[in-house]
Amino acid sequence: MIDYIRGELAELTPTYAVVDCGGVGYEINITLMDYGELNSRPGSATKLYVSESIREDAHVLYGFLTKEAREMYQLLIGVSGVGPNTARLILSSLTVPQLESAISQGLDSTLKAVKGIGARTAQRIIVDLKDKIKTDVESLSSSAPMAGETYDDSVAALVMLGFTAQQSKKVLGKLFAANPAMSTEEAIKQALKML
Repeated sequence: MIDYIRGELAELTPTYAVVDCGGVGYEINITLMDYGELNSRPGSATKLYVSESIREDAHVLYGFLTKEAREMYQLLIGVSGVGPNTARLILSSLTVPQLESAISQGLDSTLKAVKGIGARTAQRIIVDLKDKIKTDVESLSSSAPMAGETYDDSVAALVMLGFTAQQSKKVLGKLFAANPAMSTEEAIKQALKML
């Protein structure tokens, strides 16, 4: 089994990255969350933690910037009815802390907000994973449901200003947890003071 692939980021799209490792280009499926982070550093050295999906007709790699994201992905594909692409879609819509918070608190509405996730699948994810995820107080407090588009726009703006997506999400997570109705402009101003 491949644990991770490290190499130069040769190509990047919102759905996959090609990592050149010793002259071999590995096409690795990625989440939109990781795309935002990878997009800020084209052509640089990249390390993706890999999960392999081996089928009769294909050998597919799914890559994640953190071990935590890969672990959550592997938990999700272990749930009946959740395949690799559905798990990737969930992790493209929710950060790992947001997902852990939704599962631990039984918030099926958060999961149902992800395109393609119905009530039955959301409930199954919660029931199957509630006892398997780690939930510390800090992750719960910093992972309140975000204000959707406003949050995403704020993250994108901070990334364009040169901050990493991870830094931006951490700070904005705290800000939106305290004030979910915050505007994009206000969020960016406050985040810049904290970064």
